[in-house]
Amino acid sequence: LYELKKTLGRGHFAVVKLAHHVFSGEKVAIKVIDKSKMDKVSADHLYHEVTCMKLVQHPNVVKLYQVIETASKLYLILELGDGGDMFDYIMRHERGLHEDHAKEYFAQIVSAIAYCHKLHVVHRDLKPENVVFFESQGLVKLTDFGFSNRYKPGEKLSTSCGSLAYSAPEILLGEEYDAPAVDVWSLGVILYMLVCGIAPFNEANDSETLINIMDCRYTVLDHVSSACQDLIQRMIIKEPSERIGLNDIITHPWLKGAKSLGRARRNSTPILTRNVISDELHQEILGRMVAGE
Repeated sequence: LYELKKTLGRGHFAVVKLAHHVFSGEKVAIKVIDKSKMDKVSADHLYHEVTCMKLVQHPNVVKLYQVIETASKLYLILELGDGGDMFDYIMRHERGLHEDHAKEYFAQIVSAIAYCHKLHVVHRDLKPENVVFFESQGLVKLTDFGFSNRYKPGEKLSTSCGSLAYSAPEILLGEEYDAPAVDVWSLGVILYMLVCGIAPFNEANDSETLINIMDCRYTVLDHVSSACQDLIQRMIIKEPSERIGLNDIITHPWLKGAKSLGRARRNSTPILTRNVISDELHQEILGRMVAGE
C-alpha cells in the first residue's frame, strides 16, 4: 500500500520514514517499529500511544490513519507535517517570537491538551520537538503520544517519564502526581520558549538543570509583556495544586483574541467516548507484542 522513502527520524526500536500511498500518491509519515527489540515497558508505551492517538481526534493532534502489523514489524501510518517542528522554529528566532504569533501557536497547543484532558488522556511529554507545523493547513499539531496514558479524575499516576527540561518537579522526584498538572507545567515551559527563545531551565549540565527545576528557579526576560509573564508564572509553579488549570489558561487575559481559541471551544466536546479494554486483554496484547506474534 505504501512505498517507503527517506528516513525522517530514529528511536531505540523505531524509525520514522517518509512514504507515499502507491495509488493515491498521498504523502504520510510511517513509524516502523521492530517488535523484536521491544521489552514489556516499550510495548506498554506503544500500546498507550496507539490507544490515545486513536481516541484523541482533534484538529491540533496528528492523525493516526492506520496500524499495520506483520510478524516482525508494526507500522503506524501518520499524518505528515510540512513545516518542521516547533523546536527548530524557536531556535531560528533569537529572543523569541512576537507575542501575537506565539499566542496563536500556544492557543492551538492548549486546545489540543484541553481536549485530551476532557477524554482523561495525559500527554506527559509536551515539548516543542513534539509540536509539528502543518503550514498548508495553517496549524500546529501535537504528536508523539508514547508517554501518554488514560487517568481517572482524582487519582494520581506514578510513572516517571518525559524529558528533563520540560518535566514537572513531582515527576522528577518520583512521587505520585496529578496528571493534568504535569501537562500544565510543560505548557508553561513551551510558552516561555515561544516568547523568550530559550528554555527556562537550560543549564550546562543535567545536574544544574535538575536543581533549578526542583527550586523552580527561572527568570522571564524583560521584553515579555506583563500579561504573558503572569500566565507563565502561574503555570511554572513548584506546587502542583497552585498551578493554573486548563480552563483558566483558556480565559487568561493574555490569550484574549486568539483566533485558535474559537476553534478550541467548537472542538471542546468529544464526539464519542470509546470503551477502554480490560486489564486482562491489555496484558494479553502486550505479551503478544513482546513475543512478536
